[in-house]
Amino acid sequence: MNNGREPGPRRLFRDRENGIVAGVCAGIADYFGFDVTITRIIVVIGLFIFLPTTLIAYIVLALLLPTKSRESSRVRDDASETLQRRVRSAPHSTLDNIRHRFREVDGRLQRLEKYLTSKRFKLDREFESLRD
Repeated sequence: MNNGREPGPRRLFRDRENGIVAGVCAGIADYFGFDVTITRIIVVIGLFIFLPTTLIAYIVLALLLPTKSRESSRVRDDASETLQRRVRSAPHSTLDNIRHRFREVDGRLQRLEKYLTSKRFKLDREFESLRD
């Protein structure tokens, strides 16, 4: 039961806002970090190959899965959405990528700090003040 709280980041639900029929494909795509279009294509191919099984599974999921609440579907920027999708699909490589980017930013910050505390910075500021 939801108890008024928004679902966790790894909860399977139906996404009626991004869905076409019942939002099952959109919810599955969001849960696994897939593209919604690819998920829909796989379901349609499954309908052609395994008609009764796929149809029954879709109906059961449509009836049993909770719908995504409007509170949890608040507006997010594209970068946040992309990051969440990457974390769901490949958490280790995403974490390594973020760690690498933080190291780069930390190195740049250290170089900036070193420059700001150097005599060269003071000298550059003096020359700038003479130009004005």
